Amino acid sequence: QVQLVESGGGLVQPGGSLRLSCAASGSGFSINTMGWYRQAPGKQRELVASSISGGSTNYADSVKGRFTISRDNAKNMVYLQMNNLKPEDTAVYYCNARGSFRNSRNFEVWGQGTLVTVSS
Repeated sequence: QVQLVESGGGLVQPGGSLRLSCAASGSGFSINTMGWYRQAPGKQRELVASSISGGSTNYADSVKGRFTISRDNAKNMVYLQMNNLKPEDTAVYYCNARGSFRNSRNFEVWGQGTLVTVSS
């Protein structure tokens, strides 16, 4: 079983910065893709940024140039550095991981979510 634990959310003023962290725990697995999604009140969950093993990254147009995703593969961690935050970035942010176990069974897991509020 793989579990994800997020941290780093909170209240920040417009123009401010936050860094989210997500740690994967368990045994006998390897992760291919780690990413961040968000869900604002009344809206569908959307991809914010993702990172594929090997270095490829993908960003939502709305966060390009402001957010940066990074990974520490040795620690099974993923980070989201968020700069120049806007009120429309307010949402619950979820960590996501996809990979496989040693028996070749694939998995996809989600974190519990961390709230980011951008407000003056």
